[in-house]
Amino acid sequence: MLVSVSAQADDTVTIAALGDSLTQGYGLVQEDGFTVQLQDWLDGSNQDVIILNAGVSGDTTAGGLARVDWTLTPDVDAMIVTLGGNDVLRGTDPAVARGNLDGILSVAADKGIPVLLVGIDVPDNYGPDYKVEFSEIYPDLAAKYDTLYVDSFLRPLTELGTMTDVLGTYFQNDGIHPNAVGVGIIVDSIGPKVAELAQEVRDQGAQ
Repeated sequence: MLVSVSAQADDTVTIAALGDSLTQGYGLVQEDGFTVQLQDWLDGSNQDVIILNAGVSGDTTAGGLARVDWTLTPDVDAMIVTLGGNDVLRGTDPAVARGNLDGILSVAADKGIPVLLVGIDVPDNYGPDYKVEFSEIYPDLAAKYDTLYVDSFLRPLTELGTMTDVLGTYFQNDGIHPNAVGVGIIVDSIGPKVAELAQEVRDQGAQ
């Protein structure tokens, strides 16, 4: 796990980003990855927050469930969950993915850890029923566990123009992972929600 800042003050909020290659920073130099750019955004916004990179390339919701307990060490105050893309690529039964994500959020709830749940845009490959069933997982679980919620990790990019233009401008050659510029746009979009997550931790501590 990568700690973005070397020291932690008593009032610092530590957030673990549990995810797959999009979180881990696949194909990018370290300083261009999601968690480092997010750390820079938070620092620039005077947020006393440490982001931990708990992203693993190729990880699925099952992998996230298997490691969430030891990811949430006593020094972790909150968690971002960005998983499910690899499940879709593998055609995982939506019910299985839902169960895994439910398990992840249940562990966080048991530990009193606030969560920001980030959804995905599900392609049409497996038909409309699969798309609807998988897409509904994220808002349903966000409501069940009263988490903060962002509907799609990549949508800040996919809304910028035609898919051809977006892929050519904001993605790496594989057409799956954002390039450094694309990650920056995502961070600008999601950063305020992460700041809100940190504030939730502080409000919780003040009670």
